[in-house]
Amino acid sequence: MALDRTILAFAGVMVLLSVALGYFVSPYWHLLTVFVSLNMIQSSFTGFCPAAMLFKKFGVKPGCAFD
Repeated sequence: MALDRTILAFAGVMVLLSVALGYFVSPYWHLLTVFVSLNMIQSSFTGFCPAAMLFKKFGVKPGCAFD
């Protein structure tokens, strides 16, 4: 799987996880959804994504998701 698709999948999993944790454990887990969303917005403008840097270190190859 390419890096861009990995980032999209990771963000989706984090949002679903935080919604589930917010429902079953504590509403404060919804703050994780806010954090993930804000990170996605800032990375779309700046190109800086900490998760992408981490996945690159794990050897995920870059790709183009929307060709």
